[in-house]
Amino acid sequence: MDCGPKKIYHKHDFDSRAFLETYCSDKPDMAFAEDSLKFPMTNCHYVFSSGFVKGDVLIDLSVGSLIHHLYSVCDIFKDIIILKLNEKCNMETSKWKDTRTGAFNWTHASAHATKLEGRSAQTQDKDEQLKTAISHVISCDFDNENITYPVVLPLADCVTCVGIMEAISKDEDDYMGNLEKISKLLRPGGHLILVGLLNASYLMVGEEKFHVFEFDEIFMKNALRKLGFVADYCAVQRKSNASSLSDYKAMMFISACKAK
Repeated sequence: MDCGPKKIYHKHDFDSRAFLETYCSDKPDMAFAEDSLKFPMTNCHYVFSSGFVKGDVLIDLSVGSLIHHLYSVCDIFKDIIILKLNEKCNMETSKWKDTRTGAFNWTHASAHATKLEGRSAQTQDKDEQLKTAISHVISCDFDNENITYPVVLPLADCVTCVGIMEAISKDEDDYMGNLEKISKLLRPGGHLILVGLLNASYLMVGEEKFHVFEFDEIFMKNALRKLGFVADYCAVQRKSNASSLSDYKAMMFISACKAK
């Protein structure tokens, strides 16, 4: 392991393919299947199939080139916009969307999504449905007040964020500032879905150690409350593996409505 200074996700070179192979692949020895794959997918399926999160426009802002949590939303939202802070992650996501040679294979995730829905035979259809629903994959920058400047996006009915907040935030103030910018992407009454690592300080990607802002469940809920969100669903799962590639203690999924 690299014992030097931690790298920052959106400031340094982030190997998006190595991240996917380590934390999201279908390899038999992949230690993170329960946490990084099944946990967000199962909870997304529950929230979106329950019917209280609806709309037309969904904006996703997640770490790396993750898309597996979006299989549960493509039945609901006709316009999915994916934002990326890292050009390699942008390219990796676009390669999958456009079915280009060498794209990461998400078949195992789409198979799990259709299994959750009770229609396991329709895996390929689910894959194509999500690709069709994704209208744009664009770059963003949290140094700007409007993170998609010069592009002005329509206010979203839902914003999904998997693993991004702890990757880009240096400390509590930075987290609050980043969360406020994400909140501005949402219409009043819209829903924010956050999936994050609890009590983590680093994440290994290849041989590189990346910074993770360390926070707990109480901090996360208080941050949402301070910005006018009302949590309506929360799930926490303790780390299910002994891997030292990250020191997180648990995974957290929270759905919150923007009250104002």
